[in-house]
Amino acid sequence: MALKLEPGTRLLVATHNHGKARELAEILENRFELVTAGDLGLGEPEETEQTFVGNALLKARAAADASGLVALADDSGLSVAALDGAPGIYSARWAGPSKDFGLAMAKVEERLEEMGADDMTAWFTSALAVAWPDGPAVVVQGRIDGRLTFPPRGTLGFGYDPIFVPDGHEQTFGEMPALQKDGMSHRARAFVKLKAALL
Repeated sequence: MALKLEPGTRLLVATHNHGKARELAEILENRFELVTAGDLGLGEPEETEQTFVGNALLKARAAADASGLVALADDSGLSVAALDGAPGIYSARWAGPSKDFGLAMAKVEERLEEMGADDMTAWFTSALAVAWPDGPAVVVQGRIDGRLTFPPRGTLGFGYDPIFVPDGHEQTFGEMPALQKDGMSHRARAFVKLKAALL
């Protein structure tokens, strides 16, 4: 059977991150009735995989099986060329238990300074997975390249957005209106592929 997501489907977004939930809702163009893992009081599974795709799949599968709903999960992060791709899949963990991304951005800057790195090349990756309860799953990945800037600029967006300037732009993701960022982000690019597969 062809896997399809019908508009109006109740879709569980497997996240406790409100910024990510809002961004996913906007990218999904309000086609679905969204509920988050946080809303349902579902725990977050331990991310034991070594790739964004693996972790997105693990989160979607855990959420779908726990809730009985079709679940969408995102695993995304910032990779810095001079840091051999770190923080990568550990992006959220660099923010610590309190999810303090000010701390995480300072850690990136500190590591680059320690290395005396001039190369500010970086990229965001997003893997999106949709899983059916006790059933199949689909996973896709998107990426956007850019460079880092310090100190952080802008209060829009979330996570590492204030230090990331996408290629071809002068503003950081933290300075861009949501509509502009959502049109080009790693998550938007992954969603284009997901839409092609499921909608």
